[in-house]
This record gives sequence, C-alpha cells and structure tokens, in this order.
Amino acid sequence: MADIARITEVIEPEVKALGFDLVRVRYFKGGEIGDEEHTLQIMAERPETGQLVIEDCAALSRRVSDRFDELEEAGENLIVDAYRLEVSSPGIDRPLTRAKDYLAWAGHETRFTLFEPVDGNRKSLTGDLVGLEGDIVTLDDRKSGRVTFPLSNVQYAKLVLTDRLIASTRPLETDGVDEILEEQED
Repeated sequence: MADIARITEVIEPEVKALGFDLVRVRYFKGGEIGDEEHTLQIMAERPETGQLVIEDCAALSRRVSDRFDELEEAGENLIVDAYRLEVSSPGIDRPLTRAKDYLAWAGHETRFTLFEPVDGNRKSLTGDLVGLEGDIVTLDDRKSGRVTFPLSNVQYAKLVLTDRLIASTRPLETDGVDEILEEQED
C-alpha cells in the first residue's frame, strides 16, 4: 500500500507553489463495483475563493505528475500500482479535513462518521456544526441535541448541501463571463 504521509509530503509543496491550499489527499481502490484500479485523489482550493477552476486542476495535475516522475527517476516510486490521478476542488458540500474548516463552516449542517461511538452507540451523526474549541467538536445533532467529541474521533466529516449553504457560498469564478455573453449576443 502507498505511504499516504509521504505522498502528502511530496504533494503539499506543489500545491503551495501554485498558491493553493491542500484540502485532502486520499488513495483508495475502486469506486465502482468491480473497479480494481486505485485512485489518488487530491483536493485543493484557492484560499480567496475556496475553489479551483479546470485550468487550476490541470496545472496542479501536471505539476504533481512531473514531481512524481522526477522522484521515480531518482529511484523513489511513491505508488507501485496502476492508479488514476484525480485533482479537484472540494466542492460546495466539501469534506471538513482541517481545524480551520470546522471554524469556517460552523452553523452549517454536517454529516459525521466517527471511529468510536458517542451518545449511546452512534457512530453516524448529522446536525448543525457549532464549532471547534481546542480539539473538541460540538454538534447540534438532529436526534439527540448537543454532542461533543474529540476531533481525533472524526473518521469523515462533510457539509450537507442545503439552501443555507448555497446562500453562504462564494460565487463561482466569473472571469470571462462578459466575453461569453457578448458572443451569444452577436
């Protein structure tokens, strides 16, 4: 299996060199039933917009591929299996992977999967994220009210697509919109 810590260590400077923030690096097998190919998924964002456009994804993909090739030529093969490289923006219903995500998205509906159960025997929780204080996550859970748990207990956290989330999200990149409109008018 690939060393995700080492892969992240190699990817992060490439992300930063383009002026982006790294959101998540995942390496997993399949995705569809019967799919045996691995995927290296890189999520990144522009700090000022929280998104990447297609050109950003392409630039980051080329940069990471070139860096992996350099390391392979030097004798370090980070991934030995065949794999797909997937570079994307985290999207509006983004995963929460960093402490700053819990602060930035407080007040929004979030779905959690935990390593260890809380509130009885529940590992899956959904509710409004109250925030993060120190390393303690607070959630107003739909079923049981206010629940707290350590950040280290979070296996997966993701925003839920709601009207409130849509209303609070920065608009998509609009560069070039005027040119498109002008062309349609002709």
